[in-house]
Amino acid sequence: MTHIKVIIPAYNEAESIVNVINDIPTTVDEVIVVSNNSTDDTGVNAKKAGATVLNEVNKGYGYACLKGMDYITNQEKKPDIIVFLDGDYSDYPEELTKIVSPIINDDIDFVIGARVKRLREQGSMTGPQIFGNWLATTLMTLFFRAKFTDLGPFRAIKYDKLLALNMEDKTYGWTVEMQLKVLKQKFTYVEIPVNYRNRIGVSKVSGTVKGAIFAGIKILGWIFKYSIKK
Repeated sequence: MTHIKVIIPAYNEAESIVNVINDIPTTVDEVIVVSNNSTDDTGVNAKKAGATVLNEVNKGYGYACLKGMDYITNQEKKPDIIVFLDGDYSDYPEELTKIVSPIINDDIDFVIGARVKRLREQGSMTGPQIFGNWLATTLMTLFFRAKFTDLGPFRAIKYDKLLALNMEDKTYGWTVEMQLKVLKQKFTYVEIPVNYRNRIGVSKVSGTVKGAIFAGIKILGWIFKYSIKK
C-alpha cells in the first residue's frame, strides 16, 4: 500500500480550505494544512474538516512548505509520496489520483499538474502568471533541455527524492527551485494535464503588482543561478 501525505500552504483561505480538504481522495493518509500566519479562521476550519493544522509565523510559500516537511520528518512512519496543493480551491483536489499515478504505476520520481489552456477556466490565470510560466519554462528548456510547460503548485514527489533536493527557498521561488533541482539530479518527471478554475478569494501573489514582481525576480534568479552552475 502506498502512503501519501498532502501539504497545503494556506494564508487566509478560510472560505476555501474546507472545500479543498473535503475533495481530497480518502486514499491519502494525512492532510497537513500549514496556516502561514493567517488572520482569519483558516486553521480552525481546516481542523474541523479533519486536517492536521500547523502554524508558520514567517510569511512565505516556502516557509509553509518547509514547516510541513519538518513535521513529517519528526514522524515515526514516513510516507512514500508527498503531494503539494494550494488552499484556494483553484485546483481540483480529486485529481490527486491521476497526479500520483505515474509515481505508483511507472516509478516516476516527480509529477507536475500542468494547467494547460484547454482545461483552464477563463480568468483563472492572470496575464503576468501566464507570461511568467512561459518565460520560466522556456528558459529551463533553453538552459537545461527541460520539458516542463508549467510551474503548477499541484505536484507530487517521492518522499525520499524530496529530501534529496534539500529545498531551501522560503518564498516565491519554491516551485521553480524544486523543478531545477529535479533536473540537476536527473530525477524522472512527467506533467499531467489538470483542470484549473478561478480561485476563491484574492491571490496573494499574482493578484498584486508587488507579488507578481517579487515572484518573477525569484523565479528568474533561481534559473540564472543554476544556468551559471552548469
